[in-house]
Amino acid sequence: MDFDKDLQSIQLARNLAARAKEAQMEFKHFNQKQVDKIVEAMSEAGFREAERLARMAHEETGFGKVSDKIIKNQFATRDVYNSIKDLKTVGIIDIRSNGKVVKIAEPMGVVAALIPSTNPTSTAMFKAIISLKCRNGIVASPHPKAVKSTAEAMNVLSEAAEKAGAPAGLIQTLTIPTLEGTNALMHDKNIAVILATGSTPMVRAAYSAGKPAYGVGSGNVPAFIERTADIKKAVADIVYGTTFDNGVLCSSEQAMIVDRPIKEKVIEEAKKLGCYFLNPEEKKLLEERVAKGAKLNADIVGKPAPWIASYAGFEVPPDTTVLIAECTKVGKDEPLSIEKLSPILAFYTVDGWLEGCHRSIELLEFGGVGHTMAIHSNDREIILKFALEKPAFRIVVNTPSSVGAVGYTTGLTPSMTLGPGTWGGSIISENVTASHLMNIKTLAFETNPVNKGNAVDSLEGTGVGRTEAGASGFTNIIEERLRARAGNPPVGSFNSSFTKKESNKRFGSGISEDEINKIIAEFKKY
Repeated sequence: MDFDKDLQSIQLARNLAARAKEAQMEFKHFNQKQVDKIVEAMSEAGFREAERLARMAHEETGFGKVSDKIIKNQFATRDVYNSIKDLKTVGIIDIRSNGKVVKIAEPMGVVAALIPSTNPTSTAMFKAIISLKCRNGIVASPHPKAVKSTAEAMNVLSEAAEKAGAPAGLIQTLTIPTLEGTNALMHDKNIAVILATGSTPMVRAAYSAGKPAYGVGSGNVPAFIERTADIKKAVADIVYGTTFDNGVLCSSEQAMIVDRPIKEKVIEEAKKLGCYFLNPEEKKLLEERVAKGAKLNADIVGKPAPWIASYAGFEVPPDTTVLIAECTKVGKDEPLSIEKLSPILAFYTVDGWLEGCHRSIELLEFGGVGHTMAIHSNDREIILKFALEKPAFRIVVNTPSSVGAVGYTTGLTPSMTLGPGTWGGSIISENVTASHLMNIKTLAFETNPVNKGNAVDSLEGTGVGRTEAGASGFTNIIEERLRARAGNPPVGSFNSSFTKKESNKRFGSGISEDEINKIIAEFKKY
């Protein structure tokens, strides 16, 4: 019997979630060394295949530039890995208050990862790497326009992970993506958390799925050039930012706001870099085809400037880099003030930093609140004022916004998923990374006794928290005890010290009388 595509997708989603959960139940017992070996292998494999995957993504979607997609793939693998490689995600990860508070990492479970068509391979690999770093499984739900490239990126990492010792089935891809299948995946009992990158409706669906979710939305990034800026650098940065992968990153510049005294110089520099300033008739044509009713026409997303101009009904030089339209307002009456996800910039002239501040706020509130903005200035006081007053959680300074916000040209955490905070409808305002995908358990000793007595009141002096070279092994003992007490049997290469010479009598969930006596004796030493 042939089933409809939506039914096939739903069943596949259920099967993949169950398979990933089964593998994750084994993976959660891996130690830090095993986890790090697997994640490193994934990163190296993705980095090696960066060019092939970039070409696949470009051929399948028609978005962006192969050269820039290669950079994104390399960034999403090696740069992301380097930013998290030393992060401890297994067992005891922190000791505080002289041993009275102990932080213990636990995996979340299986991550449902929604992957956008604009970054189908880089975002997929990024999410897989940060998920497995925390001993989670992952099921990716690709955009229907990018199924093959997303699936291949996940296959590359899955094969590398399994060769490095990961359980089979830990990384899965929904290869029959439908709205119904993605919805079933997000609601599945085996899914622990949703990591959603995509359209606003999809992010809203993630939040309504009844699961913990990290969702990120649109950008509409303004870039302000203040009169003290290095004009040549500022213009070059903005042009680079908005043309990077033809503007498909949500952190790409969407509007150039220029201080009046430097307007002519900015225009001169922009023209040197291939920017084309539209006349009123051309602007009208562009509005009609690209942003009619202030709603983006998806046909132009990620396309080069000459293609967009021809599509709109006029011609520009073949070496044109950016289409620039002078605008005076923000909102539906000014269609090109929306997020355009292409090398098109709205151009505003303002008189002074305060007016620039207000214009930036208008643009952010019109579809990009909480996300990102850029300022180009050499006045530290004005830079600080922008940081304090703008409704954006990433204010990048004197750098391209598109690649600065993700952490490529700045010290921000390398990430392909940028939280816009509660202002933008998200629970997270940071760049999402591995630390957001693990639970943290806390062991807390008494600090304010109600009753006096002779009781252990910390782990101070046990060797917990020392470097590996000086550790007494107590950390490993604690981790094994926690597993045993939680009823989690050791698997694979985990040979618990509790299993030797056990009595036949067992207590609770898998812990023997001998084990209890050993625990008591061990604690009495301290």
